[in-house]
Amino acid sequence: MYEQLPLVIFSGRAHPQLTERICDYLQIPMGRVELFNFSDGEIACQIEENVRGGDVFVVQPTCPPVNDNVMELLIMLDACRRSSANRITAVIPYFGYARQDRKDRPRVPITAKLACDLLTSAGAMRILTMDLHAPQIQGFFNIPVDHLFAAPVLIEELRRLALPDLVVISPDAGGVERARAFAKRLDAGLAIVDKRRTSPNQAEVVHIIGEVAGRTCVIVDDIIDTAGTLVKTAEVLHQQGAARILAAGVHPVLSGPAIERIQNSVLEQVIVTDTIPQPAKMAACPKLRQLSVAELLGEAIRRIHEAKSVSSLFV
Repeated sequence: MYEQLPLVIFSGRAHPQLTERICDYLQIPMGRVELFNFSDGEIACQIEENVRGGDVFVVQPTCPPVNDNVMELLIMLDACRRSSANRITAVIPYFGYARQDRKDRPRVPITAKLACDLLTSAGAMRILTMDLHAPQIQGFFNIPVDHLFAAPVLIEELRRLALPDLVVISPDAGGVERARAFAKRLDAGLAIVDKRRTSPNQAEVVHIIGEVAGRTCVIVDDIIDTAGTLVKTAEVLHQQGAARILAAGVHPVLSGPAIERIQNSVLEQVIVTDTIPQPAKMAACPKLRQLSVAELLGEAIRRIHEAKSVSSLFV
């Protein structure tokens, strides 16, 4: 018979609001942990409650400042391991370094693999993450990985908007599978952008495969970083006669000129999730709308803790 362990959820400093929402959903208090920096910037951690024999979940998206948040997560995992937790799951709503998943040029690292190795070495026994930029990163781990998708949250919102003559747009060839899944669930059309990447954070839209004239277009992507590709795609859709243009993205990195670009673009609305905290940027750009994935993460945590199916969340 399966013996249930005590459930404990800790939060790093990257996104405590998301952890609070997860704990509210699960109706449990957040685990007590002290995190601080020494004067030279070193991160220190002390778990302030007994976790011996517990089922511990550490919630920390590795969003900007990426390196600080990664290091803090590693330190927290090590603290839990040395406190004799029975199982430690790293909950990483946004997995940083996922875009560096292969050697696409000579003499470059595969940093995604390095990040996976560091997490395992620090004490993670399981990973819970959401919308990896490259799903094959799951294979970089030698421990179980539960890969969630924000699609149910975004699709529910798009259904609520009741958009007419809907076409789902994939911003590149790599996102076709995601866009197709959205189109199927929304009973919508599908179009694909033929994009050429000229340099990091720079891409050129060549042309669009599919009918968009007079239609409502929703560009679907996993990461919105500088928003350059998103805005260029929207411009091309506008030039080809799209009636309305919206976007839905999972991870709102929103670095550099992203907010200004979105606000000045032809985009009507950009829907994102709260895998990354961006309260100031959300307030600065009325076109942005943030939905919470806390209940989805909370339910996944509950099912992992109770040894139940996680994949059935997406059937």
